[in-house]
Amino acid sequence: MPVLPAAHSLPKEERLHGKKDISALLAEGKWGTEGCLRYCSKPNSLEHSRIMVSVPKRLFKRAVKRNLLKRRMREAYRLQKPAGCPGRDIFLQFNSPEVAGFPSIMADVHTVLERISK
Repeated sequence: MPVLPAAHSLPKEERLHGKKDISALLAEGKWGTEGCLRYCSKPNSLEHSRIMVSVPKRLFKRAVKRNLLKRRMREAYRLQKPAGCPGRDIFLQFNSPEVAGFPSIMADVHTVLERISK
């Protein structure tokens, strides 16, 4: 398995994990919808943003499709993360019954990051 350079990965410190942090985000964050995405965002006390992605099993029974969409959302965020404002916790949930292409997800993530940064 080839090892990816650091520029082509999403480091662990940029991933939102931990029950306490996730619960705080979902309870106190601001919710919104854009295209095929539903999102929640809240400021954190860190210098970098953290992200969590989700694709509901009720929309896609097969793990292959869920994993494909999660990879696409993470990659779209990784390519555009300088556009997002630093120091935020972000939750992205795929919310469409059809598999979206990467350009569509990329555009939706871009719009979400613009809205969050305001």
